[in-house]
Amino acid sequence: MHVYPFGAVVGSDDLALALTLCAVSPSIGGVLVRGEKGTAKSTTVRAHAALLPPVTVVEGCRFSCDPTAPDPSCPDGPHPADAAAHIRPVRLVELPVGAAEDRVTGSLHLGKALSERRAEYEPGLLALAHRGVLYVDEVNLLHDHLVDLLLDAAAMGRSTVERDGVSVAHASRFVLVGTMNPEEGELRPQLLDRFGLAVDVAAPRDPRVRAEIVRRRMAFDADPAGFAARWADRDAEWSRGIVAARELVPQVVLSDDALVSIAEVCAAFDVDGMRADLVTARTAIAHAAWYGRTEVTREDIAAAARLALPHRRRRNPFDAPTSSDDLLDELLGEDDTDPDPDPGPDDDPGGGESAPGETAGDVASDSAGRSSTTLSAASDPYRTEVFSIDRVGRGAAGRRSRAVTTIGRAVGSRRGDSGPVHLPASIRATVVTDKDGWQLRRKIIEGREANLVLLCVDASGSMAARNRMIQVKTAVLSLLLDAYRRRDTVGLVTFRGTGATLVLPPTGSVDVAAARLQELPAGGRTPLAEGLLEAASTIRKHALRDPERRALLVVVTDGRATAGPHAVTRSLDAADIIAAQGISSVVVDSETGRFRMGLAARLAERLGAEYVPVGEVDADALAGIVRERAA
Repeated sequence: MHVYPFGAVVGSDDLALALTLCAVSPSIGGVLVRGEKGTAKSTTVRAHAALLPPVTVVEGCRFSCDPTAPDPSCPDGPHPADAAAHIRPVRLVELPVGAAEDRVTGSLHLGKALSERRAEYEPGLLALAHRGVLYVDEVNLLHDHLVDLLLDAAAMGRSTVERDGVSVAHASRFVLVGTMNPEEGELRPQLLDRFGLAVDVAAPRDPRVRAEIVRRRMAFDADPAGFAARWADRDAEWSRGIVAARELVPQVVLSDDALVSIAEVCAAFDVDGMRADLVTARTAIAHAAWYGRTEVTREDIAAAARLALPHRRRRNPFDAPTSSDDLLDELLGEDDTDPDPDPGPDDDPGGGESAPGETAGDVASDSAGRSSTTLSAASDPYRTEVFSIDRVGRGAAGRRSRAVTTIGRAVGSRRGDSGPVHLPASIRATVVTDKDGWQLRRKIIEGREANLVLLCVDASGSMAARNRMIQVKTAVLSLLLDAYRRRDTVGLVTFRGTGATLVLPPTGSVDVAAARLQELPAGGRTPLAEGLLEAASTIRKHALRDPERRALLVVVTDGRATAGPHAVTRSLDAADIIAAQGISSVVVDSETGRFRMGLAARLAERLGAEYVPVGEVDADALAGIVRERAA
């Protein structure tokens, strides 16, 4: 199977440079590639891996030990000084999003256990990736227990396995490359920081460039061998450049002035910790070596900062990453960096287009027909405490509520007729008992599920006070931030004027959510029934796509219904429908003043919901209510 030539990739100059710098100096720590679908992220990564210089390994070592410096604790060792060696290509090991833990870390060798009745370790993907590239497509969708394994291996350079009667530790140093589409959800901050460099890619808007991309792809599909042959010389030249740069890296001088400049840039970008300084320094050295220089210059520092700092500068998931070119120019001067050695066609591969915000001119009419619209932005979101549903569910894997799931950590085995078979435990039980037939054991899996939190918010005139809407939107953003970290899904329904709107469909993508929540208009009549019915419909539709995900409905209202005929009666009928569906819910009463009508309490009674009287919709109070009532 032919790999698409790296030299034939059009555009993506920043991505090509980032991958190359990590190849020159693997200690940089890998590359995260963010971009919309169909932007050749995976194609570019695979094409670049084919250019990497081969490695020399000990003959027969399953852990790719270097003959000149073998791992003293290698499970296949110790290796003698005169051990036979051979040269092989660098491995590009792909980690599937749905991979099991034993496939990643390794486990008991079943063949040896069955044939020889002895326990032997079979290496996993982390061992295969040693001295190579570990590639995770859709890394943002990777299950959290696998993310934890990657974090440990990336931080320690070793993988330790204590399971299935096997106790093994082996070297696992690799270049981590991940690709993701931000529209499908964001990445955990812990893993985001582990990537040395980050690049945003987008499809070019120039029709000529787009046409050239299609032309080359069609030519490759028609004749892969011939197309690859036409670009072979260019790829070979790039590969030789990587080898030359690697040899030059030890000779590159990072002066004290250059180091101070790096520290000043990192401080100005307000990054957390010291990893940014280290990565920027290593990247600047690799950049200088790639261009054949033996001393780090301002151009090298600027190029390194552009790749190493934006994804670390984010204060929370709602802040869009930015390269801050103006800040770099101010700190380092306005000299342009050296041109890319392979600039390709003239295109603009810059960041993706930002999602359009809500129209600021949305207007609702009150009973007199006058326009009544209030716009207010949310305050900074805050971290909420963990809330969970006390009943055990069977939802999608997440980090929220306890659940019986097939995705998680196997914590033991049991007898039984249902559930996934625990093969190593079954083998051990069969060997120990020495009885005829298999002694099957089932896995005991400990997992967590993700939940849907749907907020149904009154945005009518009765809730239009600016400070109230600020508090409501801040609470929604805070819950969304917590959902992002816990792998939950959050949605928002608002009702005002004559109807209800699903402002935020159930999502885990904080960037899209924040864009839609920043300017939420308020004012007009109160169509409470329509809001409740829209919320019920949203939960019902979401259950069709994800029937295992449990939902919690949070209704923020004073209970007044003023839109349409028999408004109050219709709102109570809608509450009966929700109660009949068994949806867990809570009513936050926002009614204020000395004389209260108590409509929200009545609504809570019909919903079968917990009623919480709140004079004003306080953001902290709202989040606390959700945490306590999520059951």
